[in-house]
Amino acid sequence: MDDLEWQVSHLGGLRPSRVDLLLERGELERVIRAAADRGDWFCAQGATQALCRVGECGRALRVMEPFVATGWRDALRARADILLRAGRTQEALDLTRPDEAGRASATECRVYAELLARAERIDDAVDLLVPHMDEPWILSVLVEITEGRNRDERMLELIAPHAESAREARSQGRWDHPFWEAQELQARVLERAGRADEAIRILGRDMAGRRFLAQNTLTAYAELLARHGRLDALRELAAGGDARVVLGTYARALRDHGRAGEAEAVMREAITADDWVGHRAWLSATLLRDGRLDDAIAVAEPGFGRYDCSNLLAPLVMLLDRPEDVLHLVEHPSVVPHHGHEEFQHQWWARALAGLGRVDEAIALAEAHPDPWTDPRIVKAGLLDTAGRPDDAAAELRALGTVEAREELCDVLIRQGRPAEALAVHPTVAEQRAARSRPAPVPVPRDENGYSLEPPF
Repeated sequence: MDDLEWQVSHLGGLRPSRVDLLLERGELERVIRAAADRGDWFCAQGATQALCRVGECGRALRVMEPFVATGWRDALRARADILLRAGRTQEALDLTRPDEAGRASATECRVYAELLARAERIDDAVDLLVPHMDEPWILSVLVEITEGRNRDERMLELIAPHAESAREARSQGRWDHPFWEAQELQARVLERAGRADEAIRILGRDMAGRRFLAQNTLTAYAELLARHGRLDALRELAAGGDARVVLGTYARALRDHGRAGEAEAVMREAITADDWVGHRAWLSATLLRDGRLDDAIAVAEPGFGRYDCSNLLAPLVMLLDRPEDVLHLVEHPSVVPHHGHEEFQHQWWARALAGLGRVDEAIALAEAHPDPWTDPRIVKAGLLDTAGRPDDAAAELRALGTVEAREELCDVLIRQGRPAEALAVHPTVAEQRAARSRPAPVPVPRDENGYSLEPPF
């Protein structure tokens, strides 16, 4: 059980992306064997899901059985999910039904209620959760599990007192109300019940009176207006003091209605009036998606030298697929390395060069600006692989031979169509745990005020 918990918390064993890579290449049988031979949880999880998709639930149960035998809760839930897919509803419910102690736990009841809802026992699910409504998050769970189940009126009855209490709290100047999202949930249920006009009217009144507690509620109102084509009301909302929150929603709604030019003009006007990084981020990303790279760079350029999330270089890089576009961007004269994370720019630059076949330049750049978080030899292997030289990349990783290198080598071999070698070379969970273990820190002697008595002070 400890081993399985470690795998989940550290993505140990074959991580989900590697399992997906194998399954995409038709290697289901190998994944099943890896689950059995290696005790690999993500292999078991991926295999059972793939088997259930093709109707082989009985076989999926056999794959999961060794994990269920440990008594581990996630495995029991996975078995219940398979039973439910197989139409063995009562067995699934019997397996996961909480005992008296479990019924006192909101978390345990949530898991079982979601299973009840999938088994079409929606009233039982709601009844199980209602006693736990002192936990504010239970309200959103109730809204989720009753979606499309013809229980909207009951949900509105449950939500109404909490929504009104939130409004009163704001009127009294209190911001610590636990049910801060109740107004948004109320509007959501009204909308799905076919009462969108009522939802807009109620939330609109709350906005006008500033009787809401969270920015999320304002965003939800803007999105509600956008979904129902209330562009005039949305424009009025965006013209007020909440422009930073809702202007992007208004501009997106304009584009959705075929008015892309107006959306761009609105955002450029906002940048002129209030040069906020969020406006530049929205417009630059939108222009980039429209294929206007140079225009996107011109808008984002003033943010290229800023720190952390205000730096607008990273969002553009992440949206680009072609290495020549990435290179064009990172070689822009206004681009400067991220403060405290200079390696980011050099990583992007090196990968772009490798993607264009200029692998020697890429490796030289990476060696001149090493990534402090990764072994430079692994970086070199990745650049060789990006440049279309997987054999050379594999040779580098084999020579390195560390646990991390063997994990990366597994990916290279899978993509080369050599799954048996890939699984053979991948480290075991025990090897991964040994490599990632760190000695416990030695407590530093401190005085009564908490200050260290030994250097560094």
